[in-house]
Amino acid sequence: MNLGTRDSGAETIRDPSRVLVVGKSPINRVVVSKIVERSGLKPISESPDMAQKTLRTLVPGAIVLDGGPDNSDCNNLMPSIETLRRTSGKSLPPVILLSTKNGTPESLGLSNVVDAVVAKPITPERLQPVIDRLLSR
Repeated sequence: MNLGTRDSGAETIRDPSRVLVVGKSPINRVVVSKIVERSGLKPISESPDMAQKTLRTLVPGAIVLDGGPDNSDCNNLMPSIETLRRTSGKSLPPVILLSTKNGTPESLGLSNVVDAVVAKPITPERLQPVIDRLLSR
């Protein structure tokens, strides 16, 4: 069983098999977690507040953010995610935003933090190929 690797000098664990699923709606988190599991990955389902704490100790293989009705439910996480991606030097982990608005990371002004935008409603046919594509790069 791979438990990830520890960064030297830090208490942060990198685990590429885990996907952090963040959103205020527990139902949406369950739906997304099931889709993540279909890709052979292990979801960690968190509210935006708890996700902030999780990101201090774990660097997941990917992050899926549920933006909520106005795409702002996870705004408080954006600085932490941006810092994490900048320090990786490779824009890792990849970030997917679940959005009520069609768009691209660029059109939503999130290109420095978000790699892909998936329009709601959330379906396996929409989300799973994006997860698979981002994690295979």
